[in-house]
Amino acid sequence: MNQHAGLGLALVLFGGMLNGSFALPMKRMLAWKWENTWLVYSLMGMVIGPWAFAMITVPHLGQVYHQASWHSLILVLAFGLGSGTGSMLFGLGIARMGLALGFAIILGTTAALGSLLPLAILHPDALLQRQGYVLMAGTLLVIFGIGLYAFAGLLREPETTPAAQDAPRSGFGVGLVICLSSGVLSALLNFSFLYGKELQDLTLSYGAKPGASANPIWALALTSGFIANGGYAVYLLARNHSWHVFSAPMASFGYWLGGAFMGILWFGSIAFYGMGAAALGGLGAIIGWPVFMATIIITANFWGAITGEWAKASCRSSCYAWAGMGVLLVAIYVISLASRS
Repeated sequence: MNQHAGLGLALVLFGGMLNGSFALPMKRMLAWKWENTWLVYSLMGMVIGPWAFAMITVPHLGQVYHQASWHSLILVLAFGLGSGTGSMLFGLGIARMGLALGFAIILGTTAALGSLLPLAILHPDALLQRQGYVLMAGTLLVIFGIGLYAFAGLLREPETTPAAQDAPRSGFGVGLVICLSSGVLSALLNFSFLYGKELQDLTLSYGAKPGASANPIWALALTSGFIANGGYAVYLLARNHSWHVFSAPMASFGYWLGGAFMGILWFGSIAFYGMGAAALGGLGAIIGWPVFMATIIITANFWGAITGEWAKASCRSSCYAWAGMGVLLVAIYVISLASRS
């Protein structure tokens, strides 16, 4: 593996670690409801952070957008809005299907479509070559690893919450549609990166460093995604009459810092993914995406174990979870082989 590919994979892995860690502060913010935290997080992570970073790292940012074609700008905005809608549907999907099954369906769909579909559309000639075969094998391993995690989660649920095992789960068909829709739409964030190449080229022509070339894409795409995330949070704040929670006595200034820190971690993960994908070359986003997804899952489950989420789980459940982690690690290695071609 050449030096640039090694650096690119390292940046993608680091981005995945940040993404898998961004929700940790929520465990300490019990005085806020979900919508309070989500509004502060999404405002920082999808609007303030991306634009501040783009303005700092990209010379003549306004000229980049002015010179770009409407076709590129509209595609980036549309894919960003779709991705934001997928993020919003994630919460609805796991509420109906359960965390384990919903998580597996959504991220499995996102990992597969976010890498294989762009390869088939943009580089169909590479799909049936060695690089394409290796990438497809690695992506299938990602899906299999996620499936093992899902099964481990299904085993763990009645072990850790016995009263819930007899509870009826209604609306399975609707929940399945929501989860599949979330997985498909969430993958569109990678399409913003792929179809924003004109913005990357313009950014480089104005003197930006290669690692910052994706920042104008993220500023547009994530702000568009905020429309869905922030809009849904505002709807819940109004419906649940939870605006007053922001000023509740138990909600200290630390809650605002926690929500902002979540946004910084989440956007930081996207920024590092963009830098890593750019360093991986022409197929960087296609190779990096499943690695990014797998690293998120491994990191999130690591923190879950550290914070006691598996403390009451049986040995059988834990073994399936560790097996899933092992498969995902193998998948990352297999996908890294595709960058050698």
